[in-house]
Amino acid sequence: MSHYLLLFFGAAIVNNFVLVRFLGLCPFIGVSNQITAAFGMGMATTLVLLISAACCYGVNTYLLLPYGLQSMDLIFDILVIALTVQLFEILIRVVSQNLYNALGIYLPLITTNCIVLGLVLLNGVLEFNLTEALVFSGGAGTGFCLVLVLFAAIRERLNMSDVPEPFKNTAIALITAGLMSMAFMGFAGFSGSAV
Repeated sequence: MSHYLLLFFGAAIVNNFVLVRFLGLCPFIGVSNQITAAFGMGMATTLVLLISAACCYGVNTYLLLPYGLQSMDLIFDILVIALTVQLFEILIRVVSQNLYNALGIYLPLITTNCIVLGLVLLNGVLEFNLTEALVFSGGAGTGFCLVLVLFAAIRERLNMSDVPEPFKNTAIALITAGLMSMAFMGFAGFSGSAV
């Protein structure tokens, strides 16, 4: 049980995919203007991560490996991720039109979000079993959602603050992201950092 907790904590905090591994910076900057949109994007990405990890594990383990097609794993992983995102986009459009409108172009861009593909490839390289892959994916998604919501909350406060003119908008956002990254890298000495 402790192995899974360390795996989850390592993916969420210690080796956060956005602030430590620097993956997924486009939605991190683009969707983090409002907390509601950031939370929606974080949850959508988390669900896509979990579903993609499970599906890609199944395809790689039960289709590609038995037939000696490991060299095709990248192509199949991208196809599975694209299919998952398209189905999820349709589901969000039906369930919540407001969330669909708030996420805008960033929802279909989950397909090309490097967190999703990076996580699936990392699950394969680290040779995780299905449970470990799902725990790791859940931790990565939770960390992504946490970082998006924290950054959105900070940006909302900064919009109401008296920021000097040269530092307004993107400049202060990048400075804040750098400070958040340094804070998350402070966890690097914990035992979950092996992944």
